[in-house]
Formats: sequence, C-alpha cells, structure tokens
Amino acid sequence: MPGPQPVEGTKVTSTSADRATPLLQTSGGEVPDRVFKSAMTVCGLAVLGVLVLIVYELMSGSRLSWHAFGFKFFGGSDWDPVNERFGALPFIYGTLVSSLVALIIAVPLSVGVAVFTTEMCPKALRGPLSFFVELLAAIPSVIYGLWAIFVLVPLLSGYVQPFLAKTLGWTGLFEGPPYGIGMLAAGIILAIMIVPIISSITREVLMVVPQHQREGVLALGATRWEMIRVGVLRNARAGIVGGIILGLGRALGETMAVTMVIGNRPEIAKSLFAPGYTMASVLANEFSEATGDVYLSSLIEIGLALFLVTIIVNALAQLLVWTVTRGQPARGHA
Repeated sequence: MPGPQPVEGTKVTSTSADRATPLLQTSGGEVPDRVFKSAMTVCGLAVLGVLVLIVYELMSGSRLSWHAFGFKFFGGSDWDPVNERFGALPFIYGTLVSSLVALIIAVPLSVGVAVFTTEMCPKALRGPLSFFVELLAAIPSVIYGLWAIFVLVPLLSGYVQPFLAKTLGWTGLFEGPPYGIGMLAAGIILAIMIVPIISSITREVLMVVPQHQREGVLALGATRWEMIRVGVLRNARAGIVGGIILGLGRALGETMAVTMVIGNRPEIAKSLFAPGYTMASVLANEFSEATGDVYLSSLIEIGLALFLVTIIVNALAQLLVWTVTRGQPARGHA
C-alpha cells in the first residue's frame, strides 16, 4: 500500500539514528573532547599567567626604588649611579620626543600608502606593493640600526641638518653641531619602522568601508579626492587613529635601532640635533652593568613604567579599531 511505505521508511531512519547514538557514546569520543577543551583552556590561561608574572616581577623588583624616591623618581632629572641619585625624566622626555617625531613623519606617509593601495593602485600592483610595505615590519631592528649608522646619519650630518639649521634654526628645534646622531635620527628610523604597522591597519579599515558609500558620494557629483576624503577617510577615522596609536606603542618600546643612533645621553634639550636617551635604550645599555641594588631597582621601575604605557596604548588602539570594524573581516572592492 502506498500509505504505510513512507511511515516505515521514517521508522527505519529513526531506528538507525537511535542505534548510532549509543555507538558514538561508547566509542570514547567524549574523553578526547574534554582533554582537547582542557588543553585549549590551559593555553589561553598560560598567556594571562605570563602577563601576571611579568607584572609581579617588575613590581617586586622596583620596590626599593619606589620606597627610596616615590613619585619624585618620574620628575627628577639626575641620573648618578655613583651617588645613587636617579630620576627618569630625561628618559621619559627622550621616549616621548622621538616617538612624536616618528608619528609626524610616519602618519602622512602611512595613510598615503594605504589610500593609494586601496583606492588608486592598479590591481596588478596592489598585491606586490602591499607585500613590500609589510615586509618592512619583518626586518630586524638591528638591521635598521646598521642602515641608519652607515646611510641615514651621513645624510643627516652632511645635507639635512645643515639645511634645517639654515632655514629653521630660528625655532630652536634645529640648532647645534650637525653630528647626525641625535633625537632627529632616532625619530626618522622609528618612523620607517612603524610605517608598515600604521599602513596595514589603515588599509584594512579602509577596505571595511562599504562600496556603496563611495558610489553614493560620486553620484552626488563629488570628485575622486572628495569621495576619498568625505566618504572613506571620514568614516574610517577612528580605525586610522587606532592604527596610529598601535604604531605609537611600537615606537615607545623600540630598543636596538634607537640605541644605535640617539646618542645615549641623559639630558633634556630643545634641539632635535642633540643626543638623548629613551626608557628602552637605558635598559639595554645599563641593565647588565647595574651593581647597586637601588640602581638595579631604578632600571626595573623604568621597565615597569614602559610596560604599563605600552599595554595601555595597545589596548586603546584595539578598542578604536574595533569601533570601526566591529569584528568584521575586511572586504575587498573593485
């Protein structure tokens, strides 16, 4: 009969499923799943554990310096290991100034590269250009330092700094002997190192902007530049700022390349030609030579301050990028 046949088929399927369920349960599949879940949980917690251990060691190691100087440690300018007088202000100043110079140079270049690769670059050139820009992030820091010593510093001392001193020396920012090594050289090498970070994040944020946003602005009679400025950059500004702050976090913690060209002198000078010092550089140069307990504790306190600043900057950058992307992957457009 035609009626009972579909019912019988349904019963057979249900019976097969009922037989398969105890077979999966008895095969021992739940035990590997639990082991896998536990292993992944341990991996996730291990990262947080390492972070907590780093903070704990930095705080415990800087206890002597904190009790000896308190908040005056961050406002003092003396760095005298012989008499055990320590102040971190020259290192904070050098870190902020070199990073600021790097941002002034890198931000326009990075945004320009990102806009070109997403809006104007031919498709055949888009992939290779993006690859070579991101390749800059894979170059070791010491290679940048060597290049700066043998190429950048001679260019600065022979051509750039004399020109700046002649034309803009009245500002006080470009005065003094043009040795090439100093705050300006550190800012330039940092700018080159953070260009791929800011550029790649800016490019991803620009690709998230919907295509109909561009088409709508063009339909209103806007030029291509007005479309990019109003329809693209304005909608992606929070993500671009996030990429800039992420690049700032890289600049604040950069060590080797800056150490090789900044001059490593704990002083506060207005001129960018003068040598300086950063928090990362003083750790690299003096940590292995620290003999006294207070001396070592002061260096660890500088490391703690640098660590906290870097964590805050990176967290702020991730938050700003998330406000634009909302966790969505970038979408390409024609």
